[in-house]
Amino acid sequence: MIHLLEVHQLKISEASTGKVIVHDGSFQLKQGSCLAIVGESGSGKSVTCRAIMRLNKPWLRQTGRILFKGENINALPEKEMRKRRGKNLCMILQNGMGAFDPSSVIGVHLKETLSEHFGWSNHEIAEKMKKAMESVMLKNPSEVLNKYPHQLSGGMLQRIMIALALVLEPDLIIADEPTTALDTISQYEVLEQLIQLRERLGVAMIFVSHDLGVVKRVADDVLVMKAGKIVERGEMQTIFLAPRHPYTKYLVSTKLALSNHFRRLMEENSVAES
Repeated sequence: MIHLLEVHQLKISEASTGKVIVHDGSFQLKQGSCLAIVGESGSGKSVTCRAIMRLNKPWLRQTGRILFKGENINALPEKEMRKRRGKNLCMILQNGMGAFDPSSVIGVHLKETLSEHFGWSNHEIAEKMKKAMESVMLKNPSEVLNKYPHQLSGGMLQRIMIALALVLEPDLIIADEPTTALDTISQYEVLEQLIQLRERLGVAMIFVSHDLGVVKRVADDVLVMKAGKIVERGEMQTIFLAPRHPYTKYLVSTKLALSNHFRRLMEENSVAES
């Protein structure tokens, strides 16, 4: 199978000090598969994802090759990269509030994004977004589109981003700790919507998390990061059942115990739904 994304020797460092944040990261992602990147805070997970989107802060320098559909997007001019963000590569952030302009109602942001990529009329955009929002269980979409980000809960903002992804139909979705800032019930609901989104679009996904219970639910393959380095990689079952690196063993033993409450909740919900 051809790889949709190939990252070769990605190095991210501080421009002023030369301090290396990510050391020679290399990995691949197949079309339609889900790769989880796990590790504790500061391990380099999020900065790696933002590097793929070319959204890191200007004081961070990144080198290496990032091949998306065979094209080195790390070498693209910013104008060309903007065309690929959203339409080809879509990011769902940890904090939904940070994804939207606080001075505009939600609908304005969505219209700007979709008209830029597709040139649709306002009526077409409204119809497509309403349909997508209803499919991710957002009630009264017209009302929601006229609200400011601060008037909506974190779970609702995450679902709006998922609905936008449904309309954009990208090739790759990067979900950076999308359930971390939510309460347990909202975590479950947003995770289910992400799983359905992947099934509906056949889209590839990079799922960043420190919660191995969540990872076990969504991932095909796992990449383990520690202090900016990839210390282990493999199929999800292998990583969980036979971890090799001491750090992975530590993560599996401690984090899995911590996330058992979440797994139990998901099982209870699954039983209730069936």
